[in-house]
Amino acid sequence: MIKKINIKILLAIIIVATVGYILISSLIGDDKIGENKFSYLKSFLNNEQKEQIKKIIFPYKVISKQEQRISQLTKIAMQQKQNRKILQPILLNLELNKKKLASDIETEERVISLSNNLTLKKFHLLSGFYYGINIEFPGSGYIDFYDDNIFVLSSRGVLAFRKDLSTDKESFKQIKNNIDEFIGEKQLGKGNWFSIKDLYILNNKVFISYTEEIEEDCWNTSVIFGNINFEKIEFKKLFSPIQCVHSINNIDKEFNAHQSGGKIISLDNDHILLTIGDYRSRHLAQNKKSLNGKIIKINIKNNQYQMISMGHRNPQGLYFDEENKFVLETEHGPLGGDEINLIEISKIEDNKIQNYGWPISSVGKHYVGTKEKYEKYPLHDSHSEYGFIEPLKSFYPSIGISEIVKIDQNKYVVGSMKRKSLYFFELNDQREIIGMEKVEVHERIRDLRFHNNRLYLFMENTASVGIINLS
Repeated sequence: MIKKINIKILLAIIIVATVGYILISSLIGDDKIGENKFSYLKSFLNNEQKEQIKKIIFPYKVISKQEQRISQLTKIAMQQKQNRKILQPILLNLELNKKKLASDIETEERVISLSNNLTLKKFHLLSGFYYGINIEFPGSGYIDFYDDNIFVLSSRGVLAFRKDLSTDKESFKQIKNNIDEFIGEKQLGKGNWFSIKDLYILNNKVFISYTEEIEEDCWNTSVIFGNINFEKIEFKKLFSPIQCVHSINNIDKEFNAHQSGGKIISLDNDHILLTIGDYRSRHLAQNKKSLNGKIIKINIKNNQYQMISMGHRNPQGLYFDEENKFVLETEHGPLGGDEINLIEISKIEDNKIQNYGWPISSVGKHYVGTKEKYEKYPLHDSHSEYGFIEPLKSFYPSIGISEIVKIDQNKYVVGSMKRKSLYFFELNDQREIIGMEKVEVHERIRDLRFHNNRLYLFMENTASVGIINLS
């Protein structure tokens, strides 16, 4: 008798469990029985409730799906990595071959409406700019002006010019050069972050910064220069640090040549400023015996230099405001913490080294933050409490800040790579940023110039030179 009762109870449990399985499967969308006859029941639960039931009642299914998804993502990542390994040398060779041919670079024009009644005129460079710094394709580049000629330089050494883009539809004419004597196929082939870092024209001279392999696998940021010539420019070394950061044998076992700085501006006809990043050897930024994490002033007549500021991570933009007697500097922070900093000219003249705090202070966070790393590099939110100069502004989250230029009295604009935007702002009499306004351009902005009341951009998602008329 007891056995019969037990069998009935067992059968009842099985029936209830089976019906429950079907009902719950129908509710959460996993039913394969009876062509989902109870699917109307799904409307009684939202997606979050369905996921919770899955996790509680059918954890094996959730785990199985997660494992499948992880497996798919891993395969995709591995395939992309493999594709990059195949693609990178092809793109690099295409760019270097274009340079050897010294052929013209044609453009394709397009007009885009932006916010604030602004219009962006884009000139897509159809050849020569194939291999980028951050994204592999298309190429990164820099722009500057000599009289009314706009110069454009790829991150791999394709140098070209044409008349102001607003005047006609001619192609960019290549200028032959010997940049590959300083950074050539061997160095460029070691990774896309080994590249040219800036183009700057002062009077009749062209200055170029780049990541120099000073010793085997040991890098730092250097400068070459040459006289303006529309046919061929022979560059010579202007500045090269004695020390370098090894890509493998370094104290923290971290290396990143994206953090190389390389921005150039002039203070006068005899001096330029150069930014040098820390290459992720953070401790160097507070070491006065190292030039990494510093901004230096270089005499272009005798090659002598002096340190003007320190405590920088990866200085990306510089603008010398001669009227207001200060330099504005933009800087990539770590995970968050991009900065706009102000450097006093009077302190430069007094040989005072201004300290901006990295890696002791930053509102950003370490990408991989262990207890030991924060003990060594604490990244305090406050700068002034620890004896450093506070930024005019910190961006958290970061915007991937790039170049900064002045467009009117106390009015400036800074570019963004990550946010693909321009940020217009003013400085008041107390040197505070006011009225910051964002204008999306939908492309990574690598470089900016302001010329004849027009804002010029190098945009690297399409390898284009853009113009925004601000009049």
